[in-house]
Amino acid sequence: MARRDITGAVDFPYLEGFAAGDSALVAEVLDLFREQAAIWSRMLTPESEGWRDAVHTLKGAGRGIGAHALGDACERAEALGAGALPSVHAALDDALLDVAAYQHEQQLRSLKG
Repeated sequence: MARRDITGAVDFPYLEGFAAGDSALVAEVLDLFREQAAIWSRMLTPESEGWRDAVHTLKGAGRGIGAHALGDACERAEALGAGALPSVHAALDDALLDVAAYQHEQQLRSLKG
């Protein structure tokens, strides 16, 4: 898994620019995103009373790292209701796969340099 596996679900140049090129900060933000995703994704079911809170939190977290499709999917779920949760799951999975590929590439670079 490396850059070739990045699909575009996360706009990493946006995140890198927002972090002013600080790779340690980018790594910290991505780790926090993954933690948030693990916590809140369990609530992304219509049966969960907190699904709206989870969607709202993931919307902000996703937009913060440049996962625009995730932010948009969350916004649609806020507007349309629980029936839109499958698209949130799909967008979150896509973002997490991109984050994993990006972080893997960063780890490979650190071994080379």
